[in-house]
Amino acid sequence: MFTGQQITAGATIPDTKLTREATELVRESTTELIYHHSCRVFWFGSLQGRNRGLSFDPELLYLGAMFHDLGLSGRFHGSGRRFEVDSADEARRFLQGHGVPEDSIRRVWTAIALHTTPGIPEFMEPEVALVTAGVEYDVLGIGYRDISDADRAEITGLHPRPEFKRGILQAFTEGIAPKPATTFGNVKADVLERFVPGYRRVNFVDLIENSAWPE
Repeated sequence: MFTGQQITAGATIPDTKLTREATELVRESTTELIYHHSCRVFWFGSLQGRNRGLSFDPELLYLGAMFHDLGLSGRFHGSGRRFEVDSADEARRFLQGHGVPEDSIRRVWTAIALHTTPGIPEFMEPEVALVTAGVEYDVLGIGYRDISDADRAEITGLHPRPEFKRGILQAFTEGIAPKPATTFGNVKADVLERFVPGYRRVNFVDLIENSAWPE
């Protein structure tokens, strides 16, 4: 349960009604693994923002981080859409229900929707860039030495990651395998190729050569 403002590694979670209710919703809707991962995404994204000299809204970054993997849960397995879009739409519904301005909602939605599309978010608004930076740090270890050992230890002490590599790969597989076509053009095709027997990724060249155009 969210217990109010937390300060660690020089970063702060804004203690607002919005962040408290978002935390409660995510804790009730996801596994412990996804919850702690989402929290670490905020902390690591915040510290990478500090390292890069970016000015960002910590509340919006926190909301993007907390909702970014919500679409992996079972209730979305039949949606037919990318889990990132399901996650982003859930965040949008939540924020609209709390009267958040549309520009802020757009930033959070975009941050979530693009967090598995490398090469683009880093050039967008800081909140968008830093959700991806936090995900890349926690999942892929990108920029691992950019954050001090002490800060990293403080964050993982608050939000542990036991056997996280195995656990997050399993969560990705279970969340995406029911709708394999949604992996076209994004990094999650690699997950299904490794862990789902018989999966065959869609090939962009095949789509062009087999399209309805005669030549």
